[in-house]
Amino acid sequence: MKILVLNCGSSSIKYALYNMDDRSVMTSGGAERVGLDGAFVKVKLANGEKKQIMHDIPEHTEGVKFIFSLLTDPEIGVIKDLKEIDAVGHRMVHGGEKFNKSVVLTDEVLKVFEECSDLAPLHNPANLKGVHAVSELMPGLPQVGVFDTAFHQTMPAKAYMYAIPYELYDKYAIRRYGFHGTSHRYVSKRVCEFLGVKPEEKRVITCHIGNGGSVAAVEYGKCIDTTMGLTPLEGVMMGTRSGDIDGGAVSFIQKKLGLDADGISNLLNKKSGLLGITGISSDMREIDAAAKSGNEKAQLALDMYFYRIKKYVGAFAAAMGGTDIIVFTAGVGENQVNMREEVCRNMEWMGVKLDTEKNAAVHGEEAVISAPDSKVTVVVVPTDEELMIATDTMELL
Repeated sequence: MKILVLNCGSSSIKYALYNMDDRSVMTSGGAERVGLDGAFVKVKLANGEKKQIMHDIPEHTEGVKFIFSLLTDPEIGVIKDLKEIDAVGHRMVHGGEKFNKSVVLTDEVLKVFEECSDLAPLHNPANLKGVHAVSELMPGLPQVGVFDTAFHQTMPAKAYMYAIPYELYDKYAIRRYGFHGTSHRYVSKRVCEFLGVKPEEKRVITCHIGNGGSVAAVEYGKCIDTTMGLTPLEGVMMGTRSGDIDGGAVSFIQKKLGLDADGISNLLNKKSGLLGITGISSDMREIDAAAKSGNEKAQLALDMYFYRIKKYVGAFAAAMGGTDIIVFTAGVGENQVNMREEVCRNMEWMGVKLDTEKNAAVHGEEAVISAPDSKVTVVVVPTDEELMIATDTMELL
């Protein structure tokens, strides 16, 4: 069974084609800078060879079409005909309370999903474009939606409710949902496999730290809390998102700048976070370089970024009565040595003792980075959301 996984983000499209007979990746890649100048597609073939192809991608539909053409390309393609694809699995960001597991995408499901778009304005519309592009290219091909919010549906009410009038929850389902659930689900299980322990016996804190970031408390295999909320804006500081901010500050900024609801949403989602503090970039590599060259705002942004992740790790350890495993994953989590070091610094009180030499040597591979006598095992586990999506798709179909 061949399954194509599509992950349509706000300005990117990641893809991977799996042969589920042996769970091998036939090819993978991604379109970057969708809707921007200088768009390109990176392709990784099964033999490890990598290619970068410049191609104008004005929007997601065109991006999906181009990716389909690459799959059957005479030189770099891995299939002869698109009919070889048995199904497509999609990463879907916000499923509200309607979806607590992956589902086959039907017109009825898509209608409900579309109703959640105002909760994830950067991602849900992009997800839908991916689904519609596939339907246009291959009518009738089975498609499955795997929801980022589903894993967090096991949170108790005391964790997901906001302290606002209850009628707002009754009428509009305003509550905390959490995101990156597919990643948190994968790494919380994978780390236990890697360590040879049972998930139902361990308290795990998963730190998915990329351009978007979230932390989750996974107690004995189930999520009991996470940092993101109604939308992917709440929680830790991110590349362009503010993370936690006083609601009173939001209304104050609106009045001072004369912004409407869309304007304040744009400011907090696209102009804040690391980008907002530094004025340079949302890319951690560029900020790191600027800080090393003496840029005070860049150093402040890093200090804020590390501190807020550390604060949530401590909070979730308290919520679970301790922790057994801390996992770092996603782009920054897998590669940013100083982030992992700063988050774990002075955490011996809760049983965390980092091996700084091991930590410095780890970039994107599975590895234990805690000291042998650390009571809490600290691990780097590369996330594999695409494999989880492919697996769910296969099991449903």
